[in-house]
Amino acid sequence: MLDQHTINVIKSTVPVLEVHGVAITKTFYSNLFKDNPGLLNIFNHTNQSQGRQQTALANTVYAAAQHIDNLEPIVPVVVQIAHKHVSLGVLPEHYPIVGKYLLAAIKEVLGDAATDEIIEAWGKAYGVIADIFISVEEDLYKAAENNGGWRAFKQFKIDRTEKESDDVTSFYFKPVDGSKVPAYKPGQYVTIRVTAPGEEYMLNRQYTLSQPSNAQEFRISVKRENDNNIKGKVSNFLHEAAVGTIIDVSTPAGVFTYEPTTAPVLFISGGVGVTPLNAMFQSIEGKENVTFIQCARNENVLAFHEDIQNKMNALNGPTGLKKLFSAFKKDSNAHHKVLYSDNNEFIDANVLRPVLAKDTQVYLCGPVPFLEAAINALHECNIPDSQIHFEFFGPALQLNTK
Repeated sequence: MLDQHTINVIKSTVPVLEVHGVAITKTFYSNLFKDNPGLLNIFNHTNQSQGRQQTALANTVYAAAQHIDNLEPIVPVVVQIAHKHVSLGVLPEHYPIVGKYLLAAIKEVLGDAATDEIIEAWGKAYGVIADIFISVEEDLYKAAENNGGWRAFKQFKIDRTEKESDDVTSFYFKPVDGSKVPAYKPGQYVTIRVTAPGEEYMLNRQYTLSQPSNAQEFRISVKRENDNNIKGKVSNFLHEAAVGTIIDVSTPAGVFTYEPTTAPVLFISGGVGVTPLNAMFQSIEGKENVTFIQCARNENVLAFHEDIQNKMNALNGPTGLKKLFSAFKKDSNAHHKVLYSDNNEFIDANVLRPVLAKDTQVYLCGPVPFLEAAINALHECNIPDSQIHFEFFGPALQLNTK
């Protein structure tokens, strides 16, 4: 527990962090990797190069300072980050290193404004926050092991592949040792770690498990990037890998999961964001009032369309085909709609109103601009945040929503 004086000092730094937070985290990561290059085997290089990781950390530090007298409001964020840490193999011994370089970055950016009193207070605060993360992550590691999972990474091999669209391929992985894979919730992800040709450090990416849980295999569905820059290196490695290629895979993690409900359910996907939502949708049992809206550039890049249609038919029963093609008739229980941006079809309140009820639970996944547009449209339709569940690609960022 922090004493009141320390709390007061941390609170006094909130305005400074609002202005200089990203500069501090950029300096932190730069110095951290310069002196500890081995940590580049853990961090996502794409998020670093795009500045997303720096921004996400700045947001987290800022939120911690705001709520340092009562950290309960940021517990959901802590749990979400802890799941990502566990999937990347972050361990307790990493936290003192991070703390050392974070405090040094505060001092370097703020200069004389970062008095000894401020640095001492943040040292105490970081110790408390680090202990919380270590405790939560240890619980997650133990829960994974009790569920047949593992700490850090395990070797898998590519068993087979399946093309889903022009640029999305599904990869099926099985453990090299022939063991079963742990059960997971629809929407959870794994980290894939590969050694790519010409790369000095290992590359990590987190991919949603794109089929319902089974004990035999994992499946991820990956969009191939058009170039082999930092963003596309793992994507292209996988698409060029032969069946039998061995890669490292983490145990399943993630808090963006489907919770069964008697209320109406709406899934809205943007691009390859369909992967977690399709896994959730396929897990639904029995007849529910469920709608799936897919947003894609055009039909050539529309993934899982047939899978979703087949599931809709099953939910609708014998008359499913008739109901499928009259998607928004009130007597239909399950609907599927596709919007193509090439045809200037986008998510807005007019699209959503016909399929929303007052208690609809909404699940979203896609790029940040898509999430912002969809959430703003849902707010316009008077759907509260408590009924809106979403996942980012990569580190959580601030959304520009009303």
